[in-house]
Amino acid sequence: MKRVFLAAFLAAVTNIPAYADQSAAISPATPVVARADADALFVSDDPKLHANKQVVYNILKVLLEANQWDRAPEFIDKDYIQHNPNAANGRDAVVYFFTEILKTKPKPVADKLNWPVAEVMAEGDLVTVITRRKVKTENGTYTTAWFDTWRIKDGKAMEHWDSSLMNESPDLSP
Repeated sequence: MKRVFLAAFLAAVTNIPAYADQSAAISPATPVVARADADALFVSDDPKLHANKQVVYNILKVLLEANQWDRAPEFIDKDYIQHNPNAANGRDAVVYFFTEILKTKPKPVADKLNWPVAEVMAEGDLVTVITRRKVKTENGTYTTAWFDTWRIKDGKAMEHWDSSLMNESPDLSP
């Protein structure tokens, strides 16, 4: 068994330059593009899915864009569960993070959502939003996808998942 592993390992290691050469011929990933009318993605013919999408729509538009965190009780349950490794559970913790840590200031709610939304999917009590995210590196900026999923219960967000990494501070601007 050790000989088979060793042979496979050596074969892989000796072929690394071949894979590296092939990577030069591969086209870069297609950038994520936001939809021109993001508002249209937050509707559904199914009344329950439509209502759930509207909760998330208002979280993005009223809370995250307009920073009207005094309105958080309209959209987020007090026992909100947060799966982002950089954030605490509970609606009060979310409000504190945005108002006291990030020091966001309220502004008027826009007529249309400005968030760079690419897709919205709803199934049962879950709503997932895929957005365009710009990432800055030492070699420049690139775009990628960011995923947020909320569980909606009784017209409020009860739970949230996103693709944050520990100690990451993503650019939340649209």
